[in-house]
Amino acid sequence: MAKKINSYISVELDWAENQLQTWRDYVDANPLHLLEDRWGKKEMPKGGYAWVVTGTREQQIKMVQETMVKYLQLLEVVDKLREKEEAKAEAKGNADIPNRMRNKDGN
Repeated sequence: MAKKINSYISVELDWAENQLQTWRDYVDANPLHLLEDRWGKKEMPKGGYAWVVTGTREQQIKMVQETMVKYLQLLEVVDKLREKEEAKAEAKGNADIPNRMRNKDGN
């Protein structure tokens, strides 16, 4: 009897690929030469607000660079896992199931 392919792994790999795309979009949207210090309001103890730097340009550059490194690491892992999944499918056989052996729902 044909064994059902574990779809959980492919779901996790799809999720990881979506994360990779969001990381790539973030890096593309934040080119290093256009980054500037981020400013925000900080509430003062006696009331009122003061403008303070919430993220320096250097911190943002470091974050983008770390995101790029992690992107490449995760991409390598996802590619290897995809290859393993494809190898498993090929090892089990890619032959079509004859109609007489299919379930009533067509699978």
